[in-house]
Amino acid sequence: MFIVKKTIKGSVYYYLRKSVRVDGKVKAKTLAYLGKDKSEAEKKAKEYLDESSRDSKSHKTKSIKNSMEKEKEKSSNIFKTTNIKISIEELTNFCKRKGFVYPSGEIYGGLAGFWDYGHLGTEFKNNIKKAWWKFHVQKRMDIVGIDGSIITNPKVWEASGHVRSFVDIAVVCKKCGTKSKVDKHELDTATCEKCDGELESKGEFNPMFTTLVGPIKDDSTLAYLRPETAQLIFSNFKLVQENARLKLPFGIAQIGKSFRNEIAPRNFIFRCREFEQMEIEYFIDPEKSEEVPQDLKKIQNLKVNIYSSQMQEKNLDPIKMKISAALKNSLIKLPWHAYWLATELNWFIGLGANINNFRLRQHTKEEKSHYATDTWDIEYEFPFGWKELEGIADRGTYDLEEHEKFSKKDLKIITGNSKKILPMVVAEPSLGVERAFIVFMLEAYSNSEKKNIILKLNPLLSPIKVAILPLVKKDKNLVKISMKIYNSLKENFNATYDETGSIGRRYARNDEIGTPFCITIDNDSIINSDVTIRNRDNGEQKRISIDSIEDILRKLISGNLKFKEL
Repeated sequence: MFIVKKTIKGSVYYYLRKSVRVDGKVKAKTLAYLGKDKSEAEKKAKEYLDESSRDSKSHKTKSIKNSMEKEKEKSSNIFKTTNIKISIEELTNFCKRKGFVYPSGEIYGGLAGFWDYGHLGTEFKNNIKKAWWKFHVQKRMDIVGIDGSIITNPKVWEASGHVRSFVDIAVVCKKCGTKSKVDKHELDTATCEKCDGELESKGEFNPMFTTLVGPIKDDSTLAYLRPETAQLIFSNFKLVQENARLKLPFGIAQIGKSFRNEIAPRNFIFRCREFEQMEIEYFIDPEKSEEVPQDLKKIQNLKVNIYSSQMQEKNLDPIKMKISAALKNSLIKLPWHAYWLATELNWFIGLGANINNFRLRQHTKEEKSHYATDTWDIEYEFPFGWKELEGIADRGTYDLEEHEKFSKKDLKIITGNSKKILPMVVAEPSLGVERAFIVFMLEAYSNSEKKNIILKLNPLLSPIKVAILPLVKKDKNLVKISMKIYNSLKENFNATYDETGSIGRRYARNDEIGTPFCITIDNDSIINSDVTIRNRDNGEQKRISIDSIEDILRKLISGNLKFKEL
């Protein structure tokens, strides 16, 4: 802007003008008449410029506020969600697209039965294991944990029977050519899972992976990648019992990798060649197998579909009943078995699973091991049918007896009444991490009314706990506050910071990967030192103070506070 002096008929006049471009040409536009006196003109020009600057700032502030209000309105609607059924192929694609699970070495074509976990899948899988360990080990007085080696002395597997009798039958469908495996007792009755065609036996095979220990082949020792985690619990039993000063009844738990050379890995991570197990061997005095666990009363009223061996033999449908009724009617033979079946179901229910998607199936006479009093599977209705999720077997004293015989070591312990006994395994809850992974994903996969994917994972399992979102990324004050909150929260929570795209799009991105809470920083945050916290499951929003964020998040994630109570 500039002052122009004009002389008209001998008189001097002053004007305020600015240069503007019109039709590609620069022209002078008059903004104001400033009078006839030069000093007065300069004073009026300064006043005009100051007022113009204030108007511009006011307009800009209003524009930003209006923009913020529109962003808030766009994303403040509360919605309802519906759990939807998807195929295992759709789940596989979703997990790959969002960074949960990839085929291992995919750039080289992958390798059947092996999977790699992405940035979200790693966090999710670790959270499943952490939740299992806390529930089964850290919150109990009667269970301790170990971490056994993947490769151990091969005599362990000779003693356990894996070397001589851990065999399956390889079969091929005569109709569609699909390769699979069956147990010996299933050979005469099993049909192809894909087309229901007749199966042809290709002989027995042992699914254990072998390896050589030692760099020089002639001096090396043949060893095995462990096919299960249980045997390291048995081989370390006496040491753990003595070191941890355990008294019966007690359990030993372990989470770890196992390997089986499956003939036909399939259904995503349901059946893999490399997998992780979460397992407990629970020991009692064999003479007290009929005793009722103290905590059974707390969980015996749980209702679930029961599918006994007798029902299967007579082609009857499962019956929904209380655990206590199944025990009373001798469908479940031992109180300890009833206790562990209910306990394991409660772990899934406590993390958001629907009990109607589970059932308890008893092993038939042909399936049951010779040493077992009773064996049950917790089955889940996967997209490809009812399949085993978790096995719970009564192994008796078989394993410890075999290890005593092969090792020539005494594995008996002294009871409280100074009696020397070999404890029995009354229950062996054995769960695959990958199968639990699938279950929690299927239980969480939902749609909003706008057909957006909402992954309604329990906050304890969610890969990312909270997202920090400045409403407008160009506002330096908002970004500064947001980064301060993010840097503070990431000390105790797995948090993410996102400033790209509209606020609605950022909410949707976090909903899709299961982030339970979003913290939005807006213009009111500068004035009132508060933020908006948003609930993933229904879009509800509340204002909370910045100072209270960490405490509120901790309570929300642990379940000690409901969002509606804010």
